Amino acid sequence: MPTPNGGLITETNAQYYAGAQTFTSAAGAGQSFTTTFDTDLVFGSYNPTDASYALNNFKLYTAASGVPVYTEYTSAYTVVGNVITITGNLTANTSIAVQLKTLSGGNYGNKDAVGNTVEENWGSYSYTKLDDIVNNFIVAYVGDGKMVTSVKRTDVVFFAKRAMQEFSYDTLKSVKSQELSIPPSLSVPMPQDYVNYVKMSWIDGSGIKHIIYPTTLTSNPTSIPLQDGRGIPTQDNFDNNTQGTSITEDRWDTNGINTINNQIQDGSPVLADIYGGGFGQGFSNQSGFYGMQPEVSQINGWFTINERENTFSFSNDLVDRVIILEYISDGLAYDLDTRVPKMAEEALYAYILHAIISTRINQPEYIVQRLRQEKSAKLRNAKIRLSNIKLSEFVQVMRGKSKWIKS
Repeated sequence: MPTPNGGLITETNAQYYAGAQTFTSAAGAGQSFTTTFDTDLVFGSYNPTDASYALNNFKLYTAASGVPVYTEYTSAYTVVGNVITITGNLTANTSIAVQLKTLSGGNYGNKDAVGNTVEENWGSYSYTKLDDIVNNFIVAYVGDGKMVTSVKRTDVVFFAKRAMQEFSYDTLKSVKSQELSIPPSLSVPMPQDYVNYVKMSWIDGSGIKHIIYPTTLTSNPTSIPLQDGRGIPTQDNFDNNTQGTSITEDRWDTNGINTINNQIQDGSPVLADIYGGGFGQGFSNQSGFYGMQPEVSQINGWFTINERENTFSFSNDLVDRVIILEYISDGLAYDLDTRVPKMAEEALYAYILHAIISTRINQPEYIVQRLRQEKSAKLRNAKIRLSNIKLSEFVQVMRGKSKWIKS
């Protein structure tokens, strides 16, 4: 149920959980129904045979009075904003159901309203929009008798976006992940909103992650110029160096971790010369080195970052594996990203205020320093809040740490 006037929740339970809202019609044509979802309606066409029908993020169903059987309504209707106007005649007490598309189908018809409109709205109460942050800042901090007497909205937007970027790197819940399969080319492209990677893992048959580590055993050249017989790079008709294919990458793709592991077990003197010691199995007396080199003491495979092609490249033992790529975005790539956790809202205001004051001339230094200290303190509080440390989970991890391990 919605909360009383003044509450922040505006959707009913049916709207939030099921993505559905129902109406009852009167008799006649040209009736309009206004939806109150937090999600705006997207309308392409009412006709399922029209290509633009796929743009709809909802479906419209009707049921006769007293008959709880809903069928999709495909006669003419229009949508302006969140107002649906049905052109044709409706009988009195006809039930009208607006069903946002969901991953699980929907509550009406044959449950084929498949999408993710509803799921994207789940959990949204813990966030506030960046646009609301800007508006709230101007109301609370700008005006006569306030810290900032006047400021352009564009300046506030700029500093708010900069705050989102900085907070995304080490404060906000900005880690995204993609489930990918490694193709025979042993490379996958970087995500469109990629800034830096957090962790790479392959998934076994039980769904358990196994960390894939970066390697320095090989590298991906950023340029591969073709050379003439004297070793001088050759140019094309536009005076640019002609590019070839990488011999290093071809050899690594052919060799990979399986061959290297065999060399390790056989006591490869070449690898011993490179790393000065064993890889976990111990080298034979041929090399004269024993011990473990942690950098390469694992069997989960390796990856490199190919800056030339902006891809991740993997060792050949990982071909056809399912991997999870966890990476950091800057929080500005998509509209859905520009949401601020409410636990970090005050820190964002402090960042914007300090940024505006510190970039203006003739500002008292003690004011700038005070705002800087407030910004740092509120950012620290936001990090602690968003770290999501639960005492019971910490206790579970630490159980048995005080026990003596007897040999």
